[in-house]
Amino acid sequence: MNDIVLIEEGVKFLVLGMTTVYVFLYLMVIVLKIESKIVKKYFPPAKKTPTPTKRPQKKVSNDDEVVAAITAAIIEHRK
Repeated sequence: MNDIVLIEEGVKFLVLGMTTVYVFLYLMVIVLKIESKIVKKYFPPAKKTPTPTKRPQKKVSNDDEVVAAITAAIIEHRK
């Protein structure tokens, strides 16, 4: 008989806890929606100005410098 009472109490706490969480989340969504409307009303988003298109730059190949740096690092590491 005592086990049944414990299970009933557990179910009551489960329902109470889940209801509390659900209500809290629901209220949070409502408050955030209202806040979003207020912010959009008093602080509208800035309009973007068009930026001029950039030409793609040619990559400068400095493979010799990279190879020299890697070689120097390997030699210094082996010392």
